[in-house]
Amino acid sequence: MPPKEPPATRPSGRPAAAPRRVPGPARQQPRRPAGRGPRPPALRLGSPRPRLRLVSLALTLVMLAFVVRLLQVQAVDADAYAAKAEKHRYMSVVLAAERGEITDRSGIALATSVDAYDITADPKLFTPEESKSPNAPEQAAALLAPILDADADDLAEKLGTPNSRYTVLARRQTPQVWRQIKDLKGVYAEKARADRARKGPGVNVLAGVLQERSSKRVYPNGDLAAGILGYVNAEGRGGGGVESMLDKALAGEDGEITYAQSGGRRVPTADGTRETPAVPGSDVELTIDRDIQWAAQRAISDQVAKSKADRGYVIVQDTRTGEVLAMANSPGFDPNDIAGADATAMGNAALQDAYEPGSTAKVVSMAAVLEEKAATPATHVVVPNRLHRGDRLFRDDIDHPTWYLTLNGVLAKSSNIGTILATGQLGRTQPQANRVLHSYLRKFGLGSPTGLRYPGETPGILAAPETWSTSQQYTIPFGQGLSINAMQAASVYQTIANGGVRIEPTLVRGSKGPDGRFTPAAAPRKSRVVSERTAKTLSTMLESVVDDREGTGTKAKIPAYRVAGKTGTANRVDPELGHYRGYTASFAGFAPADKPRITVYCAIQNPTEGSYFGGQICGPVYQQVMQFALKTLQVPPTGDAPARLPVTFEPGE
Repeated sequence: MPPKEPPATRPSGRPAAAPRRVPGPARQQPRRPAGRGPRPPALRLGSPRPRLRLVSLALTLVMLAFVVRLLQVQAVDADAYAAKAEKHRYMSVVLAAERGEITDRSGIALATSVDAYDITADPKLFTPEESKSPNAPEQAAALLAPILDADADDLAEKLGTPNSRYTVLARRQTPQVWRQIKDLKGVYAEKARADRARKGPGVNVLAGVLQERSSKRVYPNGDLAAGILGYVNAEGRGGGGVESMLDKALAGEDGEITYAQSGGRRVPTADGTRETPAVPGSDVELTIDRDIQWAAQRAISDQVAKSKADRGYVIVQDTRTGEVLAMANSPGFDPNDIAGADATAMGNAALQDAYEPGSTAKVVSMAAVLEEKAATPATHVVVPNRLHRGDRLFRDDIDHPTWYLTLNGVLAKSSNIGTILATGQLGRTQPQANRVLHSYLRKFGLGSPTGLRYPGETPGILAAPETWSTSQQYTIPFGQGLSINAMQAASVYQTIANGGVRIEPTLVRGSKGPDGRFTPAAAPRKSRVVSERTAKTLSTMLESVVDDREGTGTKAKIPAYRVAGKTGTANRVDPELGHYRGYTASFAGFAPADKPRITVYCAIQNPTEGSYFGGQICGPVYQQVMQFALKTLQVPPTGDAPARLPVTFEPGE
């Protein structure tokens, strides 16, 4: 047997591996096309382990960030975030207190409150994310503007308030207004549901419009006593008159309710609801008699229109108590429609106008003369047609020959010259007479607040006697050169009618609190100005003004009643021009003269049609209002005939 050959060895000396046999037919190696290079090496993928490590690291960092944030929210800043969540979860809403009523002396409502709604909104529900509409504020504003009678741009601005959950669109709207909005919300809610059923966005642009119960001030009698009552502004606060003067008592105290909310709606089952009930305002009872107020307002309005005057006022006062029974202004305004009111007529001109009173102030001069015993009603006064004093020449309202009048006649014929001569007897010198007269003017309440504490009331103008100019020394005695308001003028005659005792006028009788208890107003201050004898003498002299055929107040007569009164016709300072232009006509008095019960004062500013004399245009107003008041209060007619005082004397007597 031939010997075996040793196996082939590699250069390294290791034996070569035997060739591996593949079962089956031998595979034929494909031929490479001619002219091609060597075959490229096969693509080999990298190891996946580095990538897995990188992804794992990233996930670990993300999870670590979440863990850190979670620890911050739940552990480190837990209280702060809980407070923020609580703040946004709960909503606080003011519970408006019911405003108290204002009534007349009989309990008839002059101002009251009715149910109303504040229209509010949640601006967050109008954002594109919540409303699913890019212009939801504008869409909602266009729908609400005609209902609320508001500007659409203003509403859109409120609805688009950023980072807010509450805004007021309109205050104190009637139930009818809210019903319109509610119906419109229902229509758009139904459209949204139908749209969502069709797989649409289901936009309801009015979903965030809400309401809060409130109240609205109404004045059942329209413009009656509007100058006294004033009005309530858009914020629910008194904007003038008694509404402003007694705002705190009338308004009460608002309450507050805090509740959980979601999507702008209250969650009734949530815990944490807190409520502080509102305290209703007090009812205020005025001294005003509604019927007498109506008669006074009608009378002055008719005469102002007939005379084509700028304005006029009438005051009716109880002489025994100082209570104001009526205070009427013309023109006036309707506090139910502040937007349509004339701004110049929205105050109370009877208390806020300062004007020169004219001859109605002569009664103060006569009171001083009588009280100081410088003269008696029968004292003779020779009245020339002209009187030279200081640097001026004085005259009466009409040219006349020399009059031979008694002091009573000076008042009856309203002589300026006679009044100058009479008051000149108050002192040995004119400065001394000025000081005496000034002291009586102050005692009668001129130059000082009336005591009503009414907002915007003028105290008038009464300069110190040392500063009186040469002309003022002689014009002030007959009512020029000083200024008053109508209430001050009425108070002068109330003082005389009350036996010389001045009672501060009052407008408020008392108030009734939420507990139903009535609290009377504080008693007004009283002060004696002149003696009862002087007051009685003046009353008799004032009757001559009305009863005597030569008196200036004959148009104020009332059948079966004795009437005491005085006319006034003063040069008027035009507030715009700053100098005299036109006249102030007035009449003041009381009745029955022998047992006074009612004082009435009337003034009309700048009459331009017909007469401008006080006796001619204010005398009839006085007569009409006084007669109505006497009947309303059932004051019996006078039984005694009036005493007759001489008006003139014969030369040489």
